[in-house]
Amino acid sequence: MLSKFLLSLLILTTISLPGYGKDLIVFSGAAGRPPLEEVAKIFERVTGVKVRLIFSGSGVVLSQMALSPKSDVYFPASSEFMEIAKRKGLVFPETERRVAFLVPAIVVQKGNPKGIRGLRDLIRPGIRLVLANPEVVALGVYAVEIIESNLSDSEKALLKKNIVTYMETCEKVATAVSLKMVDAAIGWEVFQHWDPNRIESIPLRKEEIKRIGYMPVAISTRTTNKQLGLRFIDFLLSDQGKRVFRKFNYFATPEEAFAWVGEKKPIGGVYVVPGEWVK
Repeated sequence: MLSKFLLSLLILTTISLPGYGKDLIVFSGAAGRPPLEEVAKIFERVTGVKVRLIFSGSGVVLSQMALSPKSDVYFPASSEFMEIAKRKGLVFPETERRVAFLVPAIVVQKGNPKGIRGLRDLIRPGIRLVLANPEVVALGVYAVEIIESNLSDSEKALLKKNIVTYMETCEKVATAVSLKMVDAAIGWEVFQHWDPNRIESIPLRKEEIKRIGYMPVAISTRTTNKQLGLRFIDFLLSDQGKRVFRKFNYFATPEEAFAWVGEKKPIGGVYVVPGEWVK
C-alpha cells in the first residue's frame, strides 16, 4: 500500500497535468473584456487550463451565473454587483480581490463635432445621449449617480429628453458612439482606448466624480475547483496580469486613477439608483 505522503504526491502530480479535467468558467462584466481575453489566453498557454469567458452586463452575467450548474469566477465591473453576489451567497467573500480601476467620463465621437466640454452640455437640445442600463450594468449606476449628484431637477428633465436608449453592456455603449448612433455617452475613460480612431473621452470635473470604480473578482460558490480559480485570480493580480491591463490602458492601481481625475476619491462603495431610473 502507498503511504499517505506518496498517495498525496501522486494526486497532486496527476491533477497538475495539462488536460486532466481542467477548465474554468469566468462570468465577467463587459467592461473588462479586452484585457481579460488576453490574460485568459496567456493563462491557458502557461497552465494548459481552458478558460471559458462569458461576457455581458455585470448584473446580466450574475443572473446567468446564479442559474448555471457550474461557475468558477465572477469578475464584475463594480463593487455594487459583487456586493449583490455576496449577499446571495454566489461567491466566497474571502476570495474577493481588486483587479483594475475605472473612472467615469463623457465619451464623444472623435474630434468632438458637437463641442461637448462638460456634463451640462449633455442637456443641450438635439444632443443624442446613450446610457448603460443601471439595472444590469455597473456603468449605468455610476452615470445615474453623477447625474443625480450634479444636476438640478430641471436639468435632469432636459437630459432625460436627450437619452436615445439604454444599453445592456458597456461594449454597446461605446459602439453606439463609435458608429455615430449617438453624440455622447457617460462611459468609462478607458473607452477612448477601445476605438481611438472613432471615439474620445472628455474628463468630468473632479468635483463631479463622486467615486472611482474598481473591478473585483471572486470565486463562485458553485465552482468545482476552488484552488484552480484562486490560481487564476493570482495570475490576474500578478505583475504579468497587471502589465496586460496597463497595455490596454486600464488603471492598475488607485493612484493611477486618482492622477487622471486630479485628486483622491473614494473607491467603490454602493449607490442605490432612485426608483425613477428603474424601468
